[in-house]
Amino acid sequence: MAKVLVVDDQLGVRLLLYETFREDRHEVEMAANGSEAIRLAREFGPDLILMDMKMPGMNGVETLRQIRSLNISAQVMMMTAYGDIHNMQQARELGAVHYLTKPFDLFELRDRVAEILGGKGQEFPAGG
Repeated sequence: MAKVLVVDDQLGVRLLLYETFREDRHEVEMAANGSEAIRLAREFGPDLILMDMKMPGMNGVETLRQIRSLNISAQVMMMTAYGDIHNMQQARELGAVHYLTKPFDLFELRDRVAEILGGKGQEFPAGG
């Protein structure tokens, strides 16, 4: 069992991922924005953070930058509905190990999470 932090401004996405990872027997917390994500990253100590790239206020890259400044070494998977190559490159430089384009397939997501939590999937693929 791992600790997973889901960060997305869309409630439906948060709830879907919460239920998905609870079914997989992970401990899950949810954050609706960057500020909540930073607080929970500090308090919850996640093994994996699934973070939306585009959120109101602080975006995913800035949130990840602040989380890294706290020396939190959780694995990070970025989620985006926008193919923003510049932001994806910045996320990679901050240690994001993978990204998914929304809408994504839950089976693919579960496979990627299993790889990441199993110590595999350290490459940040160019295409998704």
